[in-house]
This record gives sequence, C-alpha cells and structure tokens, in this order.
Amino acid sequence: MTARSPVAWRKSSRSQHQTACVEVGRLGDGAAVRDTKNRTAGYVTASREQWLAFVDAVKADRFA
Repeated sequence: MTARSPVAWRKSSRSQHQTACVEVGRLGDGAAVRDTKNRTAGYVTASREQWLAFVDAVKADRFA
C-alpha cells in the first residue's frame, strides 16, 4: 500500500480574515481537513461519501 498525502489545501474564501479556520485538501477520492493554526498536528480524513454527507449537513444547518 502506498502512502498518500493530501494535495491542493485550501481555506474557504469566506474565512480569509478569520483566525479560527480549517483547510481542506484532496486525498484520493476523499478529503482531508486540518487546523490552519497548527498544520503540523496532522489531519483527519473522510471518504468521498462521508465528505459529501458532511457538506450536505452543513448546508442544511444541522450542526446549529
């Protein structure tokens, strides 16, 4: 098994002037998420299906 690393990290354009942000990177067919303040701490990963379910839940305001 080959180790993969996330690529193309990006932060939401809506959080450009915020200090409490996360970045999302592409990882194969899924996503990786890390804290912008502590990038060396690592990241959490999600499959494509998990990531899409998370994004749908955020858009539906299910975390309020």
